[in-house]
Amino acid sequence: MDDWDLTSVGMVLIGSSITAAGSIIAALLLGVRLAIAPFLLLTTAVLVVMSAALILFWKPSDAPS
Repeated sequence: MDDWDLTSVGMVLIGSSITAAGSIIAALLLGVRLAIAPFLLLTTAVLVVMSAALILFWKPSDAPS
């Protein structure tokens, strides 16, 4: 692994956010009462949107134009 650019960071962030949201939803479906679940789901949704923006709009500095 050479170096990390913002696209790589965005991909890791979006994958982990989706996994976290899925785990929270699974816990809620199993009947676990989580008082902070709405805040956590909102946070993961914001992270997914920010990560998608990083992936879509990042232009590597060493790419030919």
